[in-house]
Amino acid sequence: MTLHLWEGFGIELEYMIVDRKTLAVRPIADELIKSITGDYVADYENGDAAWSNELVLHVVEFKTNGPAPSLEPLPELFQQQVRDANERLAAWDACLLPTGMHPFFDPMTETKIWPHEYNAVYETYNRIFDCRGHGWSNLQSTHINLPFADDAEFARLHAAIRYLLPILPGLAASTPVADGKLAPALDYRLVQYAQNSARIPIATGKVIPENWYTKEDYYREILHKIWAETAPFDPEGNLEGEYANARGAIARFDRMAIEIRVLDIQECPQADIAIAAAIKAALQAISDARWMPLEQLKIVGVEPLSEIFQRACVTGEDTVIADRDYLAGLGVEAEKATVGEVWDSLIDATMPAGGKARKQWRHALGHIRGQGTLATRIRAAAGKQPKRERLVAIYHELARCLREGELFDPATV
Repeated sequence: MTLHLWEGFGIELEYMIVDRKTLAVRPIADELIKSITGDYVADYENGDAAWSNELVLHVVEFKTNGPAPSLEPLPELFQQQVRDANERLAAWDACLLPTGMHPFFDPMTETKIWPHEYNAVYETYNRIFDCRGHGWSNLQSTHINLPFADDAEFARLHAAIRYLLPILPGLAASTPVADGKLAPALDYRLVQYAQNSARIPIATGKVIPENWYTKEDYYREILHKIWAETAPFDPEGNLEGEYANARGAIARFDRMAIEIRVLDIQECPQADIAIAAAIKAALQAISDARWMPLEQLKIVGVEPLSEIFQRACVTGEDTVIADRDYLAGLGVEAEKATVGEVWDSLIDATMPAGGKARKQWRHALGHIRGQGTLATRIRAAAGKQPKRERLVAIYHELARCLREGELFDPATV
């Protein structure tokens, strides 16, 4: 069934499996799924939701089982998956942990690749890129899949996503800790992600997608070039799929959707879906040419967008944008503004109040904008030079937030 713009939403949420006491990673995602299905399979369908594996064994993904017609029921749908998984993981004295990076995980010694179905693809990645790195084996994200029906709708959606992508870390950053200490960026996951294909740079590019707006052009200028570069390292052709493209948003013509991949996962599904709702509302306004004509939007180059994105990964919502033209394209008429101020403007302009779901989204977004991104809140709770015991306490509280479906408040730790 072909879906037009905004007629469906595919959401994917990735979580770490950790020891309930020590928070050390537990590579048992295959055993978790087997405990339900009776076999080592990659997917388990659970009504409107589905569970699946990821590259590494300590991560499990929950997703909508096909496109959901609305975002409104998804917080509870995903919260139920969290409850179910935590109940099952109790048998291993394990639980789920949120945020986009594990604070203590050592990828060089603790990485365990998924060994079952689809292992050939994962092992190919491992052979080419060596997945023992934070950018491969220590990153949990929220993916948003948005449909398009044809090249015209693809062009509108792709142009809007490219334009909004640079400021997404200012709403969703959740990774200020790695290797047991404060990282040099609020969204350290994305800093690492941008470097993970250094051996074949075209696979990731500059994270911001290039401005191509038809399937033919996208295949010729992006996918065929990626496949040509990986071919010498991949004689079996395991990476000859659209998934070989590691940009921050990728066109999936096999499912007629664009997948946004630069969102750190939050402390609970309520926050993730509120962020998805804010992104959807902003993208709809941008793609409708509310502030900038589509033809002007389409020609914005990669470099200026990449420059904002790279800074936003480091300083999140406090990143200052002094590009008046870029701001105007988001409805902000000012010489300069912070990313947080831009989000305040976008939320006010595109998310009218009313209805239970919108009130819940507004509550979560108000918490994020009032107290800061999850990364900012984690830093506030940690202090300037936190000891491991302090970080352990913070991440135990984050595990509780996920279990109970609550927003993280640094004052409670």
